[in-house]
Amino acid sequence: MRIASITRTTRETNISLTLNLDGSGSSKISTGIGFFDHMLELFSAHSLIDLELTAGGDIHVDYHHTVEDVGITLGQGLAEAIGDKNGINRYGYFILPMDETLVTSAVDFSGRAAFVYNVNFIKEKIGEFDTELIHEFWQSLTNSALCALHIQLNYGTNGHHIAEAMFKSTARTIRMAVEKNPRQKGIPSTKGKL
Repeated sequence: MRIASITRTTRETNISLTLNLDGSGSSKISTGIGFFDHMLELFSAHSLIDLELTAGGDIHVDYHHTVEDVGITLGQGLAEAIGDKNGINRYGYFILPMDETLVTSAVDFSGRAAFVYNVNFIKEKIGEFDTELIHEFWQSLTNSALCALHIQLNYGTNGHHIAEAMFKSTARTIRMAVEKNPRQKGIPSTKGKL
């Protein structure tokens, strides 16, 4: 079982996370930020990663610390659950349409952090949620998971659709990359290590 449990406690946040890479996409999520909970539920459902996450943070200040630290914790959980990467696909990609929006995501669990984010929102907020925090979340996840993640908004106008397409597309991308491939013997690298 590729399972990880991570706890992160700072002066700004207190986060507890358990994930199962080989799950069915069930989730139990509570961050105190309704829109963010919705995005994480979508991530779990489309990655087929079971995810239990509880986050308490200084959301009376703003949502930044909670969103960033959840990204860090989820990235750490992915890295721990993937382990030595023996037998995984390593790479994943997905192009996801959502109404008028089209998003492309690609990932390489290379052991090196690199993040490319070509997304522009027309509005700065989706409800009470700052759209710039979506970048912070994926940047934090990338740094902790030690992967190369690229997210491209091909086109789209509705902020909710853009955010939702990003979380779904990237979830499908990660799902492809971490799946075990019966034809892959050992580490998927000519170096023999990732």
